Amino acid sequence: MKVIPIILSGGSGTRLWPLSRENYPKQYINLLGGYSMLQETILRLNGLINKIEPIIVCNHKHRFIVAEQLNEIQLVNSTIILEPSGRNTAAAITAAAIHVLRMKIKDAILLVLSADHNILDKQSFHESIEIAVQQAQHPKLVVFGVTPTHPNTGYGYLKIKSDSGKDFLPVDEFVEKPSRIVAEKYIQDDHYFWNSGMFVFEPEFFINELSIYSKDIVRAIQASYNNSNKDLDFIRLEKKSFESSPDISIDYALMEKSKNVVMVPLNAEWSDVGSWKVLSEIEKKDSDGNVIKGDVVSIETKNTYINAQHKLIATIGLKDLIIVDTPDATLIANRNNLDAVKNIVAKLKNEKRIESGSHRKVYRPWGWYDTIEIGDFFQVKKLYVKPGAKLSLQLHHKRAEHWVVVKGTATVINNDNKYTLDEGESTYISLGAKHSLENMTTSPLEVIEVQSGTYLGEDDIVRFEDIYDRIKK
Repeated sequence: MKVIPIILSGGSGTRLWPLSRENYPKQYINLLGGYSMLQETILRLNGLINKIEPIIVCNHKHRFIVAEQLNEIQLVNSTIILEPSGRNTAAAITAAAIHVLRMKIKDAILLVLSADHNILDKQSFHESIEIAVQQAQHPKLVVFGVTPTHPNTGYGYLKIKSDSGKDFLPVDEFVEKPSRIVAEKYIQDDHYFWNSGMFVFEPEFFINELSIYSKDIVRAIQASYNNSNKDLDFIRLEKKSFESSPDISIDYALMEKSKNVVMVPLNAEWSDVGSWKVLSEIEKKDSDGNVIKGDVVSIETKNTYINAQHKLIATIGLKDLIIVDTPDATLIANRNNLDAVKNIVAKLKNEKRIESGSHRKVYRPWGWYDTIEIGDFFQVKKLYVKPGAKLSLQLHHKRAEHWVVVKGTATVINNDNKYTLDEGESTYISLGAKHSLENMTTSPLEVIEVQSGTYLGEDDIVRFEDIYDRIKK
């Protein structure tokens, strides 16, 4: 058998705002040290028997982030399927299963994982996967159930039909997130497990089962895949058909209805990193119960999570708080009221605040830019251009730009002129001029860009040539 990991990486992570934002959500952030959560999800599969390179399903806006993060961990042959919009897990998994069937990969078993889980016991995780792979061949739809350690109200639960202690158990019922009182009852009952949201099954059996219970999803996603486009190294699903699929989770669409679902117990120190409260619970704490990340001075502060990656944060006499600082937004919340974080994001979005979805530092396929200062008719940015990378040949109708090279060597196209700039040298790009910036060296290029004009939005870009295929057709 060939085990093909399907990594679902399309979430927006609003409950971890302001660190996680729509345009750069939690799965691409280094939350726990070492690698991003997407990278950790892939790397913890190293050593798994019969595993081949994964298929990543993500939002089209994140395609270059995903490609870069795969490249950082030396994965060059992975498939990246792009969703034109979010339609929940049923549509995403169906797209991956259809792709595997079209590729005619013999004896394929799909291992469906979320990109935002934390699993500490890799060996135990692999052992559970191997049991699940065996069960999936019967065929069955296999879900991993996590033995509860406390009455968690943020997870869904699985109720099994037997507590015989076998390696796999028939699932009797999928249970919604419970109240505190109900969760406390579940923790005392050996028939209840946390629903991990991770699955194993044969792709053909999955599609056949889904066609019985949710044929509209199969029909829509098949049409979307049939009309998909190959975009560089990506498979871009067709938008209209994709969005005609019901917006529903795989639990609702199939798992709760199928009579062929079994559960494999998972005891691998698993957690779904979906909120600041969960993250604060799994991080290492000091003697006062605080999680301290970054430059922090605290006095008489207890049971508080402080993330100060950008400047000093000093606290006095605080208790039970979450404090997260970013360059353009700071969250201060009671750890018992964190469900309201998503309401903050909704309010910011309703007010059309850029902080709802974007960071001050914005990543692009060529590198990133950091907006240092904004005024009424000017904007200052720092550009970081990776070795060998190039910004598109473009023009702006409403702004001019002044570039100063502070590190490296830039190759510039300015209308009909092409020239290089070394450190300390500058150039002026007049309004309406066709221009491009390229790093033809093997070292990073850093440029300070001063924009001036009546409108400074990112939509005032007309592209003529782009090596990343971002020109609208």
